Amino acid sequence: MRRLQCDEIWSFVGAKKKNVTTEQEQFGWGDVWTWTAIDADTKLCVTFHVGDRGKHSAFAFMEDCASRIVGRPQITTDAHKPYLAAVEQAFGGDADYAMLHKVYGASSEPETRYSPATCIGCVMKTVSGVPDPDHVSTSFVERQNLTMRMSMRRFTRLTNGFSKKVENHGHAVALYFAYYNFCRVHQTLRVTPAMEAGLTDHVWNVDELVGLLPQPQAKKRGPYKKKV
Repeated sequence: MRRLQCDEIWSFVGAKKKNVTTEQEQFGWGDVWTWTAIDADTKLCVTFHVGDRGKHSAFAFMEDCASRIVGRPQITTDAHKPYLAAVEQAFGGDADYAMLHKVYGASSEPETRYSPATCIGCVMKTVSGVPDPDHVSTSFVERQNLTMRMSMRRFTRLTNGFSKKVENHGHAVALYFAYYNFCRVHQTLRVTPAMEAGLTDHVWNVDELVGLLPQPQAKKRGPYKKKV
């Protein structure tokens, strides 16, 4: 695994943060961010993390990335500041790391519009090591974010399909990435990301995926006693 692209995608549980009461916040309601790491070559989702957009989530996310990667990768993230310390602590300088800061022009759309303004340029910043400028990109992970929004009802905007419990939200994301890696044939690769990465030799069906779940143990029943 040589080229890692990382990004975060927004969603919410119960209600958007501005509409959440203090009592509801205790149950996990509010804005939720899913951090994703995609291998640019195989399109494999290396790991993900569901949490907020703060430094603690960044550290947990990048440390999990480092535990799954062998060798020295090239990492590209956006300009979100928590990445700086998180990548340094997780990889200890054993990575070629660059940030890609996108510059947006003023939008003529009303503030209620969801789409971002037009990107008018990108600024690359080398953080550590010697990253190859030709491969400093977040295009693949951002495209995967779109796939998430299109594939999971919980991420669709302006609907009532949003998650109502943060636990269910996390389970849905985990199921999505398992399906994405092992069952969904990538349009460009013509195979699944897991096949391209050499983790499996065939396209998994849903039965195989569900078969990974621990099977519930049948309750032992005592001897039948006839009521008198």
